[in-house]
Amino acid sequence: MPSLRTLIIATGLLFLAAGAAADPVAAPGYRLETVRKPGAAFSGLSRDGEALLVTDLASGRLHRRGADGEFVAFGPVFPHGLDVIGDPTGPYRVVRVGDALIVAQGWTPVDAGEGPLDHALVAVGDDGNTHVISSDFWNPFDFAVANGSYYVIDAARNSVERMQPDGRKQTIMTFRRMRQETTAMRQLSPTEFTEEGGYEVDAVPTGITLRDGRIHVALFGGFPFLDGAGKVVSAPETGGTAPPRIDVDDLNAPVAIGFDMDGGMLVLEHGRYEQKEGFLKGSGRLLKLDKATGARQAILDGLTRPVSVLVWDERRLVVSELAGNLHFLMREPTR
Repeated sequence: MPSLRTLIIATGLLFLAAGAAADPVAAPGYRLETVRKPGAAFSGLSRDGEALLVTDLASGRLHRRGADGEFVAFGPVFPHGLDVIGDPTGPYRVVRVGDALIVAQGWTPVDAGEGPLDHALVAVGDDGNTHVISSDFWNPFDFAVANGSYYVIDAARNSVERMQPDGRKQTIMTFRRMRQETTAMRQLSPTEFTEEGGYEVDAVPTGITLRDGRIHVALFGGFPFLDGAGKVVSAPETGGTAPPRIDVDDLNAPVAIGFDMDGGMLVLEHGRYEQKEGFLKGSGRLLKLDKATGARQAILDGLTRPVSVLVWDERRLVVSELAGNLHFLMREPTR
């Protein structure tokens, strides 16, 4: 991808990696198992009873993986392909809510006309029929469900929207552009960034989760995706005028967040970026932050283009990669 082209990534996500994927490594005390589905581009993860739900951007399908380990595609074929910056778009996320599956569908593929399911929050019934809750988004990348409402990340609008099942929508959080120091920018382009001062990039919210009455949001940060420029911020679930609180900083393109059964925060870093190569293979990782001290540990390292993390139970985590990999990370029992 030419370097100048990346200038338009400020309001999107770049899922680009150079070369083949490295082998991920689990931290001591954890065991890793990897399942691969050639040709898939796995994105969203959720639990539906004892089945794992996975979205595939390569086919536009939802997949269910049961106890037998087989992937079964079901439901409609969602719009899928490449967006205007060459990144995959399609059904980003899926979550069971009552008798329906709620899907966050990305923006329109560049080689297709706009359809009713594009950039939308969509309900899929058990009979396969679809109902568009709202298509009043630009790029709904992730969402959380609480108190009968959907809290939707619009990565392109840099906002969090609270959506009611009847389609009513309220913006409860808008993220300001983030300032980067010119001295750091010169590491990427010594000739372009020569003056003292700063450079602003879009916040690009990605992952979202709700816990203890607060909305936690990962801020990926726009081009040029400097090391340590990503953040996790939080704000009251009810919204308000106060700016979000910075909970974690110095992150490398955080793309998803969650909390394990012990209350520790999990942050999935998409990886480190270099202008000539894109996001570097093996530079993504899953961090666990100690809730008391804030100390962080990489419990899964060497990831390439990770997208989602799912807390399955008190011992198991699942991480998706766009290369069609699912990583099952299991904590070993203590003796």
